[in-house]
Amino acid sequence: MPLWLVYHPEWTFTTTESKQALAADITSIYTAGGLPAFYVVVNFIPLSPGSCYVGGQAPSKPFIRLTVDHLAVHFVDDKARALRMITKIDQVLKPHIADKGYDWEFSIDETPREFWKINGFIPPPHKSQAEKMWADLNKAVEYQDQDASV
Repeated sequence: MPLWLVYHPEWTFTTTESKQALAADITSIYTAGGLPAFYVVVNFIPLSPGSCYVGGQAPSKPFIRLTVDHLAVHFVDDKARALRMITKIDQVLKPHIADKGYDWEFSIDETPREFWKINGFIPPPHKSQAEKMWADLNKAVEYQDQDASV
């Protein structure tokens, strides 16, 4: 699952529509690669004035900090795939953040897949028939050979 935490000034992303649009665009990055949509979790964390400092100073314009935790698929050992991923992220964030003139940064951590379960199920291997079934159903369900996927 990709878990996205979007830390933002409380006067940005103020509507459900603005949050939904960004969350949908983020989700599209992963569903385009075959992952189930429900794997993608995006949490918006509003920060009140005086709660964010960059270089020891309160930012003069909105600063958006995004942290991403990848569990389903890892890119760290493949620099070309990693570059494609961060390029896709840049493209998705552009209309929601960069085009608004906000300052921003993101980072991606990769948690070992072995430390991940959804509703008590070990997620199926990436690109497996079971993962395709989960994507089609858009939910976690029991599947064959769950012990073999660890």
